[in-house]
Amino acid sequence: MVKAQRSAIPAVGHEIRARHEFRGMRTFEHYFTVPLDHFAPPGDASPGRGTPDHGGPAGETITVFAREYVSAAHSEEAAARLPWLLFLQGGPGGRGNRWGSLGGWSKAAAQDFRILMLDQRGTGLSTPLDRNTLPRRGSAAHQAAYLERFRADSIVADAELIRHTLESPAWTVYGQSYGGFCALSYLSFAPGGLRGALITGGLPPLTGSADDVYRATYQRVAARNDEYFGWYPEDRDAVERIARHLRSTPEPLPDGSALTVERFQMAGAFLGGNTRVDSLHYLLEDAFVDTAGGPRLADTFLEQLHSVVSRRSNPLYALMHESIYGQGQATNWSAWRMLGEKPWFRPDAEPLLLTGEMVYPWYFEQDPALQPLQEVAELLAAKQDWKALYDPQVLAANTVPAAAAVYSDDIYVDRDLSLQTAAAVQGLQVWETADFHHDGIADDGEGIFARLLGMVRSGGR
Repeated sequence: MVKAQRSAIPAVGHEIRARHEFRGMRTFEHYFTVPLDHFAPPGDASPGRGTPDHGGPAGETITVFAREYVSAAHSEEAAARLPWLLFLQGGPGGRGNRWGSLGGWSKAAAQDFRILMLDQRGTGLSTPLDRNTLPRRGSAAHQAAYLERFRADSIVADAELIRHTLESPAWTVYGQSYGGFCALSYLSFAPGGLRGALITGGLPPLTGSADDVYRATYQRVAARNDEYFGWYPEDRDAVERIARHLRSTPEPLPDGSALTVERFQMAGAFLGGNTRVDSLHYLLEDAFVDTAGGPRLADTFLEQLHSVVSRRSNPLYALMHESIYGQGQATNWSAWRMLGEKPWFRPDAEPLLLTGEMVYPWYFEQDPALQPLQEVAELLAAKQDWKALYDPQVLAANTVPAAAAVYSDDIYVDRDLSLQTAAAVQGLQVWETADFHHDGIADDGEGIFARLLGMVRSGGR
């Protein structure tokens, strides 16, 4: 059996630094002090935590930030009696949502819960990691060792420590995408902390390799390309025109780096959802302007595309993405290797296809925000001894009420692999639907949340 739990809940610092009330809600800004390494044996001085110049001394702590959202429809006294709902954002590397008002699923949830929106460690205000902060850890080897402590098992340990600090009984967790992966780790390692688990677009394989994931998702991305170009046949020509142009004409992005064909293919990120897939058409129609020197890519197009292809705001995604599938084996740039089996996604292929969420080693050559992290990325890709992130035995005997929305055509989290996982978790109820894509909760968040909550309550304890 996998053992990732702590033996005891250590002391934690907690401070509420601000509270605000606006647009029908109250917010509270929570800062927690948590151990960098929840699982280090006493006196451990391995790379990443052994010396102040590298990982810091044994017992080093980091900050984890979370914002509490409460509907102002509840009095403060009534709100204090509401149960907690912990939201785990997608990623890895995505900070918690910043809301200007309650709407969609949050409006529905705030009727019955206090919502705790977590900035998972390394993101947002939670001791953030990027090209500027990571070098403080020392060598690339020390940086890589530090990053090992930023996966789902540590996120779950943070959550449990926070739950105890808030003096909350078992709470409900709502996981979107990678947040659903974290929810499965929670069910594996700390099920006693959960009253229920709601998951949308986020049931990971419990075993197997990253290669299995990318073989499946490449197929779904190809099908999504076909679907998109069926809706917008003129965009087939637009994509080819842009690719031909980039092969012959240098086009710098706003940060000065080159827009290459393979970086342009990253515009396929728009294909992953129903709420923004049509925005790809609007992007492509902005592509060219006529200049004295001939057609060039428009500044408006380059500015929009830069926000898609740069990882400046979430470098953890590029660094850690394949590691979320790493359990007891190296990923070795799985998406890049599987590209050899799917040559129609190559940047020199005709017709050119757009890619999905895959991370490739050339990211760390072409993206200025990632270039300082190239050596670290190579070490993480070659790491052989990733710890298991799930406990199949515990999940097979699960007693926590759980429900998951599985999207039939999800290009990021494969439907077939998701259903295999669902079958391996006792009591996990599945709602499969083709009405939504990966961004379902942005499409009809209120309806999806209500349905999953109803399923959990009907099978609740």
